[in-house]
Order: sequence, then structure tokens, then C-alpha cells
Amino acid sequence: MLFRYKKSFEKIAMGLLSFMPKERELKKLQQTMHIYEENPDWQLFLWKKGDDFVGLLGVEVGEKSYTIHHLSVNPSHRGDGIGHEMVDKIQDIMQDRKMLATEETEAFLKKCPVKKGGL
Repeated sequence: MLFRYKKSFEKIAMGLLSFMPKERELKKLQQTMHIYEENPDWQLFLWKKGDDFVGLLGVEVGEKSYTIHHLSVNPSHRGDGIGHEMVDKIQDIMQDRKMLATEETEAFLKKCPVKKGGL
């Protein structure tokens, strides 16, 4: 299930975000978290499986599109389809907006079914 980020999830979110190659350094992680906390167009979501948060998805929302900047799954849960489930759910949330990717998320997103416009 996808949950909207709250400040109380900060350490969990930073841990999941650190699995992304460009987010491994603490200073970079803190800068990224600051963007999500301060900019209302940047939205962070966590995926919960059972009692644990095992995935993270970060989007920048525009009027007609949204860009998936961050997509991360705990390595012990990779291969379980969680990344695909998160992308499927965010497409439902974003409704008719076009899904866009960054250089870092594009390869994975091309493997996901697209519901409405995008990639």
C-alpha cells in the first residue's frame, strides 16, 4: 500500500532513498529530503508491505504531467513486483497526467505498463 510521506517517516525514507546510486551521500540525501519537505509540487510516497516500509517513490507534479524522480525498493524485497505496484498506484493517483521519467528512472519505467500517456 502506498502512503504519503510524513516527517515521522524521515529516517525510513532516507534509508530507502540511499539505495539509489546518486543519493548515497548523506549531504545529497538531506538536500533531496529538503526538496520533498519544502516544495508542494514534489511528493514522496512510501510502500508498506506487512508492517514494514519497503519501497519509496518520489514525483514532481505538474499541471499536465508528473516526473518520477526517485524509485527505490529495499534490496531484500526486489523481484517481488513492488516497483511495478508503486508505479501502477501512482498512475491511479495522478489520473490523466502524463508520466515522465528522469535518466535515472527511465530504464525501469519502460518495463512498466503505462495506463495513460507517458514514456
